[in-house]
Parts: sequence; structure tokens; C-alpha cells
Amino acid sequence: MQPKGTIFSIKKFAIHDGPGIRSTIFFKGCPLRCTWCHNPEGISPASEIMVFPNRCLKECTDCLAACPKNALKKRGGSISLERNKCDGCGLCVTVCPAEALQLAGSRVTVMDAVRQLSKDTAFYHNSGGGITCSGGEPLLQPRFLQALLTACRKQNLHTAVDTCGHAPFGDFEKILPLTDLFLFDLKIMDEGKHRRLTGVSNRLLIKNLQKLSLIAPRLAIRIPLIPGANDSAADMAELADFCASLPRRHPVHLLPYHRGGRAKNKRLGQFDSLAETRVPAPAAMQKARKIFLKRKLTVKIGG
Repeated sequence: MQPKGTIFSIKKFAIHDGPGIRSTIFFKGCPLRCTWCHNPEGISPASEIMVFPNRCLKECTDCLAACPKNALKKRGGSISLERNKCDGCGLCVTVCPAEALQLAGSRVTVMDAVRQLSKDTAFYHNSGGGITCSGGEPLLQPRFLQALLTACRKQNLHTAVDTCGHAPFGDFEKILPLTDLFLFDLKIMDEGKHRRLTGVSNRLLIKNLQKLSLIAPRLAIRIPLIPGANDSAADMAELADFCASLPRRHPVHLLPYHRGGRAKNKRLGQFDSLAETRVPAPAAMQKARKIFLKRKLTVKIGG
């Protein structure tokens, strides 16, 4: 039986998730809870309703009638959701004429996913692009990921996996022959800070990166730079020293924090703990870059 997976988006013509023009498929569910996550709808493995109150039609009550849990309320012409009652069934989404309610998370088969991803094959081949599995965390759904990569390989599509690294190494070994490029996210070296900022220890992902460095055909390390979290000179130096100590030297991508997740947090009814955090200035990004260059690492700003 063909495995199914839960995804929350497929982004076409992506240019920051690997080489060339790509399609990025976003897996739902992640073992980390990064405070700066720009895809908060990908953290929970369960389907969730995203609310766009300003789109709500003033006189429409179709969603209220469709909700079996009575989780929706209409006040002043705008819709609101009581999330403790909602089970993410999505019935309200199907009847909303204004797309004021949207479902983050749907079940798809490998065939369904490949059918969508293969529509732009000409663009992939002409640009040296392909398919990127991102999230969330793709390795949280290992059977679906392996089956999807296998199907992409049969169609001669370049494959990349963007991972936080927090997964059993055996799952990495299973997809190794099917993955042309690993994009490995690395946040911070201090275990205590990592646990506070992401909710988990970094020991497992560090071990996985050290092992993967030896055997992955291609690997790039992606480090988000978050003001007030991991952007100190000491934190950057520790990250650079670790990258330089790996069995092989890999390109490093420094990713400046952006506020793309703020609006999504609001639509999900979540607290935005980084509401006051600013995007790092270009000078701050260049300062961090120089720290890595001093270790003779190849480093660029951006994905």
C-alpha cells in the first residue's frame, strides 16, 4: 500500500531551497519548536485552521453552520476560532466563499505529490533544479519521504532534503542513496541555549551532522541569524569552529531572520515571542560572515 504523508504547501519556482528552479514540498510536523520559525503552520503534525478575519464576509454564516464542534464565532462581522474545540476537520474551509478560513495540512499519496511536482520538469532540467523536501521536518515522516524520493529518482529529478537533523540516523541512511543534496539546519552550539530556543537538545543533530559529513554526496549547512538569540560573536565563533571541525568542509549559508512567520502566528492564534525582534542589518550579516571566512569556510548570505 502506497504510504501517505501530511503536507501543508507546495511552493513552485523556489530559488532559495537548492540549485536552479525548484518545487519545494513542505512536510507537516517538526520535533523542534524554534521561536523564530517562519513556517509555524508546519510545527504541529495535525491539520490546523488558519484564520484571515479581514476576508470574512459580513453577512455570511456558512462556516458556523458547517462546524460540527461549534468552534467558530461571528462578532462584528468578523470570524474567530475557539481552538480548544477545533479538531481541524476542515469542513468550515470547504464552505467559506471568501477563503477567510484555510486548512494547513492535508493528506496526500506519493502519486498525488509527484503528479503536482512533475508538472514543471522542463524548468527543473533547464535550470539544474529539482525537488526540495522541507517543512516542518521531512524525516518526521520517514516512510513517505523515502517513497517520494524514490519516485522522484525514477523521474530523474534532482532531490534535496532540508532537515533540522533531529531524527534517527538510520532514517538518514535510508534516504542517502535517493538524496542529491542535504540542506542541514544548525542553530546554536550551546546545548542549554538550544534547548531553550528550540525545545530540544542539540546532541543528536550534532552527531548526525558529523556522520552525514562523511558520507553525504553534497551537503550545505544553513545557519539562521536571529538577533538576541544566536547572533553574538561568541555564538558565531562556536558555530564556525564546529563547521571547520567536520570531516569535510561544506558551504555555509547564513540566513538573516525575517518576519515572515509573524502573520502566520496570528492566523494560527499563537503568541509571537519575537514581536520586537528586528531583521539583522546588512553590516551584522557581513560581520558574522567574516567569522566563518577566518576559518577558511565557503560562506554566503542567503539560501
